[in-house]
Amino acid sequence: MTSSSFVNSNSISTAERSKLSNQAVSLTLIANVILSVLKTSVGILGHSPALLADGINSTSDVVYNIVVSIFVRAAHKPADDEHPYGHTQFESIGALVVGAFVITTAITIFWDSVNSLFDFFRGGGDFTGSARYTLYAALFTVFLKGFLSFYTRKIGKKTNNPSVIALAQDHRNDIFSASAVVIGIAMSQFGYHWVDPLAGAIVAILILRTGIGILRDSTDDLMDTLPGQVLNEQIRELASKVPGVQAIDSIKAHRFGQYLVINLAIFVDGAISVDQGDTIADQVEKVLVEGIDFVRAVHVHFHSKDGSQS
Repeated sequence: MTSSSFVNSNSISTAERSKLSNQAVSLTLIANVILSVLKTSVGILGHSPALLADGINSTSDVVYNIVVSIFVRAAHKPADDEHPYGHTQFESIGALVVGAFVITTAITIFWDSVNSLFDFFRGGGDFTGSARYTLYAALFTVFLKGFLSFYTRKIGKKTNNPSVIALAQDHRNDIFSASAVVIGIAMSQFGYHWVDPLAGAIVAILILRTGIGILRDSTDDLMDTLPGQVLNEQIRELASKVPGVQAIDSIKAHRFGQYLVINLAIFVDGAISVDQGDTIADQVEKVLVEGIDFVRAVHVHFHSKDGSQS
C-alpha cells in the first residue's frame, strides 16, 4: 500500500467498508467460477490449448478467491484482548496470498509457453488450430475482466483494502492473458500457430511483474514500513502546530489494514513540568487522530532539551 493511498483514502464507515469489500470478493469469485467452467470446457471441445490453459488459470483464481474471501471476513472480526487494534492485518495476508498465486501462475504460463514455442521450432509441436467459437469465449473473458478490473479497482480505492486492490491487479492481468489467447486463436486461423505460445510468454512476464509488486506492497504492510514521505511530512506539519512542541524527534508507524498506529517522539521546553508536557503530548495525539482519518491511535513521548524524557 502506498503513501498516496493513505493520504487520499475516502472516509467511510467500517460497516460500509466491510460490505463493499465482501461484494467485490464475492463478485470476483462468481465470475471466476463461470469463466473456469466455460474456458476449460470450450478449450477441450474446441481443441484450443491456449484457452484451456487460461481456463486452468481461472480455476486457480477460484481457489485463491476462496482463500482471500476467508481472510477478508477474518479481518472484520472486532478487537479483542489479544488484538486490541482488530484483525485488519488479515487483509495484507490475503494480498500476500494473491501475490503468491499470481507469481506461481506467471511462472507456469511462461514455462509452458516457452516449451510449446521450442517444440514448434523443433518441428515436434502438434498445432492443428482451434475451432472458431473458442475465439468468442476468449473475447467474452476480455470484456468481463475489463468490467471487473474497473469495478474492483474503484472499490479498492474507496476501501483502501489491500486484498481488493490485489484482486483488481489480477483482473488486469487476466485481461492481458485473455487478449493473448484472442490473438493466438485468431492467428491460428491463418496458420500462424507460433504466435500463441510467444504471446503467452510475453504476458507471463507482465503478470510476474505485477505479482512481485503485490508481494512487495503487502510485505511492507506486514513489516510496518512507514508509508512514505508524504505522510511523514503531514504528521510533522500537524504536530509542529501544537503550542509547546519545539521539534519532532522521531516518527514510527504500525499498520493495521487501512489504519495506522503512530509512535511519535517530540521535544519540549526542559523548564516545564511533567504535567505540562503530558498536556502537550495529549494535544498532539488529539490533533493527529482528528487530522488524519485513517489513524486509529497515537502514542507520544516527549523529550526535554536537557535530555530527560517521558
